[in-house]
Amino acid sequence: MKILLFFAALLIACTGSSGERAQRPVATMDADAVETGSPTQPRDTVRQQLSATALSMERQGMVNIQSVDPTIKVSLMYSRPDNFTGRVLYDDLREGYLHPKAARALAMAQQRLKELHPDLSLIIFDATRPMSIQQKMWDVVKGTSKNIYVSNPARGGGMHNYGMAVDISICRENGDTIPMGALVDHMSNLSHIDHEDVLVRTKRMTAEARANRQLLREVMAVGGFKPLRTEWWHFNLCTREEAKRNYKVIR
Repeated sequence: MKILLFFAALLIACTGSSGERAQRPVATMDADAVETGSPTQPRDTVRQQLSATALSMERQGMVNIQSVDPTIKVSLMYSRPDNFTGRVLYDDLREGYLHPKAARALAMAQQRLKELHPDLSLIIFDATRPMSIQQKMWDVVKGTSKNIYVSNPARGGGMHNYGMAVDISICRENGDTIPMGALVDHMSNLSHIDHEDVLVRTKRMTAEARANRQLLREVMAVGGFKPLRTEWWHFNLCTREEAKRNYKVIR
């Protein structure tokens, strides 16, 4: 009987350990786990699981958003073809990275949103963007009327290239975004925040969508982020001049 009990206890212990490891993918590990590893998983092994682009981001001083606040959701739109370019731009990147200052500011915005609506969350569609990816985007729009929506790399790029901007929305717990009147990356005046009253009055946007945009701007302001006039989803933590003066371009 003692032998049977011993083997039963051993089986339960092994099953529990395996399940715990399966629930902790690297993309959502806490900061301490990613930085130091664990007694059974050395730091070098943990870091090897990061993609080449993610490792490059970290070497340049960026931090994984979810290591600062794991409740913030991430769904990078340029890791899929359903974006304005029609193709995958991030071949190996699935995590959202920001400058540490911007990541902390975003955590403040998430905290405020959770205070107002515990069932909602911020969801990141793009964060730090290497200048090489910025060039690919610019090549798609240069010489067209859409070039106002993409910063020219030859002029220093935009705030994404310094880790100081996010493309962001609000979602429910299941990841479904709430109505915003236009999809992220939609390039027309439906996305302009200075046209919202007209859009509602002419029934091109619902009052609910306008209220949702206002909620997003309210919580992002808590972290110090400022909206971009032409893109309801885009927020900068500083000006272009401040970024060029104080931060490095991410390559």
